[in-house]
Parts: sequence; structure tokens; C-alpha cells
Amino acid sequence: MDFHAILDDFAEHWQVYAAIPFVAALIGYVTKRVAIEMMFKPLEFVGIRPFLGWQGVIPANARRMATTAVDLLTKHLVDPQEIFGRLDPDELVRELEQPLLRAVEDITREVMEQHQPRLWEMLPAQAQRMLINRVRAQAPQVVTRLMRELAGNIDEVLDVNDMLITNMVRDKELTCRLIKEVAQPELRFIARSGIWFGFAIGLVQLVAWALTKEPLIMPVFGFITGFVTDWLALKMIFYPREPKGFLFFRWQGLFQKRRKQVALDYGGLIADEVLTVPGVMEAVLTGPKSDKLFALITREVQRTIDTQASIAKPLVAFAVGGREFQELKRHAAAKAIEYLPQTVEHVEDYATNALDVRNTIVDKMQQLTPLEFEGILRPAFKQDEWKLIAVGAVIGGLVGELQVLLFLG
Repeated sequence: MDFHAILDDFAEHWQVYAAIPFVAALIGYVTKRVAIEMMFKPLEFVGIRPFLGWQGVIPANARRMATTAVDLLTKHLVDPQEIFGRLDPDELVRELEQPLLRAVEDITREVMEQHQPRLWEMLPAQAQRMLINRVRAQAPQVVTRLMRELAGNIDEVLDVNDMLITNMVRDKELTCRLIKEVAQPELRFIARSGIWFGFAIGLVQLVAWALTKEPLIMPVFGFITGFVTDWLALKMIFYPREPKGFLFFRWQGLFQKRRKQVALDYGGLIADEVLTVPGVMEAVLTGPKSDKLFALITREVQRTIDTQASIAKPLVAFAVGGREFQELKRHAAAKAIEYLPQTVEHVEDYATNALDVRNTIVDKMQQLTPLEFEGILRPAFKQDEWKLIAVGAVIGGLVGELQVLLFLG
């Protein structure tokens, strides 16, 4: 086709030519939006396993994502021993004073009424109160001693890795939110970049179509648009890691460029939703090392009962046999553990402020190397980004074929 024929065809079908770059821009945008949605949705597999269906890339790999995130946290950002060492046992006891004393009184009454109802009834009210007061007087020292031991050996009663991974795998939405909220500007860039990259490729497509009038041009360029724009957008998020410059131009990977804001957002999310006081409490009470805590509490409770039993020694010796007395101590320890969660609720604000997880993470993230910093977000894309790029390319090809049907049909 000579130059004049091309101009004539352009004049006759200018609407088709004008539409080509805009359709390419639309392809670029749509393929990006689809790729982003496919990262996070659906949370559970939809379809017929193993191949006919889809689950969001991040939910499908929740354990790997969580393990990577936790590895970064515990190796570079949070030292459990140092963090929990910030809790002042004396301050904890002051915060716990009223709920602790109420719990001690309730536990003492319940245990005595269940194990030795007659003995308890025989004791005058003054003797009952004296016994309760003696136990109450010992409670703060017991808790202080227990907290000091825990603070110095937190690894023995709390498996931080297991706690974080379990919570993030159980709550796939939380795992998605860690990526989505921290990387919101990057995700917007991916979607918007598709428009400009697509439009540019569409201009090349327009020229190729004018020169060849080959119907395959449309799906081929649609495929290329989907593939190249996805690939470019993902690369521009992370690279270059360090600022590069040429003449008056300077550029850097978007994620690296936002380092300060990312640290603030990530620290806030971890402090508010991942490494929380209730979450730590649940892990301590139900995690794989919970038996160590129960053993510590049992030992302290039994030691206190042995110390305080002397106040009613004649009656105890007369009415409580050795086996029964051991059972009473075990029951008291079990009751103390049962009361623990509702008692500890009263120190949540103090513990949150003392642990200061948010500022700790923000400060430590500023010290990460660019490669380590990239590890916060990169795992969400790296292993499965080829799937996202491939889907973008296929969608681009299908839309290109639709162009053929619309323009030439």
C-alpha cells in the first residue's frame, strides 16, 4: 500500500484509527485492574480444583506470605526479648491492683467452698476475711515475681513466629490488607500506568495497522500491550533500588522512594492488627509453649497456698488430707489461669504504650538496606507475578480480537 493510499484510507476510516490508541489504553488499564484484583480476590478458591478456578495470589499463598513477613519482623524489626523487657513488673501490678485483688478473693472463696465447704462454713467471718486478706497481700508480690521471670524468659512461654503466622494464615483478609494498605499508591500506579503505556503502544499499533491491514495486528498488539505494561509497571515499583540520575532527571523505584511513609503505615498496621496485646495474650494461653506459663503460675499459686495455709493450720490439718490439699492447690492454680485473660484486659493500654511496637518498627525500618526493605512487599509479587503478567497478556489479546470484530466485522 503506497503512502497516498494510506492517507486516503486514514481519511475514510479516521474514526477507526483514532480509536486504536484509546482502546489500547483501555486494554492497559483493564489488564492492570484485573491483575490487581486477582492478587487479592477471592479469599478462598472458587471453581473446580486443581486447575479450573482461581484464588487470589496472596490468599492462596497466605502461609508463604505470612512466613516471609514474620521472618522480616523477627530478624530485622522486632526483638521479642527487648520489646517485652520494656514492661515494668511493678507498674503492671499497680495497673492490675484492683482487678487482681478481686480475682484473688473470688478464687479463694470458690476453691474453699468447692473443696472444703464445711471447713469454710465453720470458719468465723473474721477468720475467712483474714485468710482472704493474707492471700490478697501476697498476690502483688507473686505477680511481680512471675512477671520478672516471664520478662527475662519470654521465649520460653511465647512463640512469636507461631503466633504471627497462625494469625495471618487464619485471617487471610488481614494478610491481604498488610499488602494492600501499605502498597496503595503502588497499586494505583500500576493501574494508571496501563493507560499511558497502552496509549503509547496503541500509536505503534495504529501505524502497523495502516501499513499492513493485517487482522492479526490487533490481537498481537493487544497481547503485547497486556504483557509489556504489566511487566513494566511491576518493575517500576521496585527498580532501581537506589536513586539514579541523568542530567536533570532522577528516578527510583516507587516503593523505595516512599520509604518513610511505608514505614509509618507498616508500623501502624503491625501494632494495631498483628502484634497486639490481646493477640500476644491469646498466643501465651493457647500457643505451643502455653504449658510453660501454666507451670509457672501453678508453681507460684501452690507456693502461696503452702505459705498461707499456716493461718488455719489446726483446722486444715484436721479437715484436709494430703491428697485433698494437693487437689485444692491444683484447683486454685487452674482458677487463677482461668481468671487471667479478663484480669489482664485491664493492662492493655499500659502494655500497648510500653511495648511501643509502632515506633520500634518505624525506626528499625529506616535502618533496613534497600534489598531488605524491598522484602516487605516484593514477596507479594515475585513468585506469582508471571501469572499476573500472563493473564494481562491473554486479556489484551482477547480485547484485540474484539477490536477486529468491531472495526472490521
